[in-house]
Amino acid sequence: MPDSLVTTQQGLHTATREWGQTTSSKLFQLFHLADNSRATEGWLPACSLPFVSNTETDTQTVATRLQQPTIQIRVGYEVIFEFPQPTPVVLMLNVHPTRAHDLIVPDALNFDPLVPISQYLDSFGNICTRFVAPAGRMTISTVGIVRDSGQADEIVPWARQHPVPELPDDTLRFLLGSRYCETDRLSQIAWDLFGKCPQGWPLVQSIVDFVHDHIQFGYEYARPTKTAWEVFNERAGVCRDFAHLAVAFCRCMNIPARYCTGYLGDIGIPPVDAPMDFAGWFEAYLGGRWFSFDPRNHVPRIGRIVIARGRDAADVAISNTFGPGLLCGFQVQTDQI
Repeated sequence: MPDSLVTTQQGLHTATREWGQTTSSKLFQLFHLADNSRATEGWLPACSLPFVSNTETDTQTVATRLQQPTIQIRVGYEVIFEFPQPTPVVLMLNVHPTRAHDLIVPDALNFDPLVPISQYLDSFGNICTRFVAPAGRMTISTVGIVRDSGQADEIVPWARQHPVPELPDDTLRFLLGSRYCETDRLSQIAWDLFGKCPQGWPLVQSIVDFVHDHIQFGYEYARPTKTAWEVFNERAGVCRDFAHLAVAFCRCMNIPARYCTGYLGDIGIPPVDAPMDFAGWFEAYLGGRWFSFDPRNHVPRIGRIVIARGRDAADVAISNTFGPGLLCGFQVQTDQI
C-alpha cells in the first residue's frame, strides 16, 4: 500500500465527496473516444479546464515566471485496480490548477479499458475525476511535463503571524480540528512546547524541527487510520503523519495550516534507494500568503508539484471507490529532464 491514501466504501470513509457538490458551471464531460495515449476529438485535457484562480493567472505574474530560468520535470504514475463489479470511483490525480500554466505536456488521464469520465472542482479547488469502473482490472496512468523554477522552497524568516481577527475568511477553516488533526487533544501540548517561541516563521520552524526530531520515519509504521495524536504518542510514521502532526500544532498555535500531496522527486539531492511515491507536506499561512514546509525531509526541496490541498489526508485521497476494489499496482515517477 502506498503512503498516499486510498479509500473504499467498504473500508474507511475518510474522503467521501457527495455527487451533489458538483455545479453545472464546473462539471465538464470528458470522453476518451479513440486511443488513450493523448487527447483526441471530443476529449478535453485537464490543463484546458478553466479552474485557475485569478491570482495565479495574473498576466504580470505569469510573464515574470516565464522570464526566469526554469527546469522541466517529467511526472506521472500507473495505478492498477481490480474491481469485482461495476464501481463508482472518484480520483484526485491531476496536477493542481494553480500549476496549470506550468504544464508543457498536459497530465491527461489515460484509462484502460476506456470509460466516460467527468471532472469537477471540489471545495478546496482540487481537480476530481469521476467515473464508473467496469468489473475487472483497470489501469489508470499519465505522463506530463511541468515547467518549474528550479528553486528550492522559500525561506522567509521575517514572515509574520496574523492575529486571528486579521485572517482572510478562506483561511479560517484551516485553524479548525479535522479528521486526522485533533486540535482539541493536542492544544495544551502545543502551548507547553511552543508557547514561548517567537511568533510567525520562527514558530512554524520550531514546530517543523520538533516533529522531524520526534518522529521516526518508516513505511512499516503506516496505517490509514493514524491521527496526529497517535503519531505524537507512537513517535513513528510516514510523511503524511509528519505533516498531520505539524498541521495540528500550527492550528493549535492559531496559524492556518493545510495538508498537501503531490510530486516530489530527488532533484538536487542524492538519489534515494526507495520506490517513488506521492509526497505529503503542509503549507502555513504567514505574511499574507502560503508557504511550504516539510517536516519529513526537513530541508528546502526543488520541484515540489502540488496535486491537491485540504484540511488533512482525508480531503486529498488519490482515489475513493464506492464499492469493493483492490489496489494491485502503484508506480510514480518524478524526474528532471
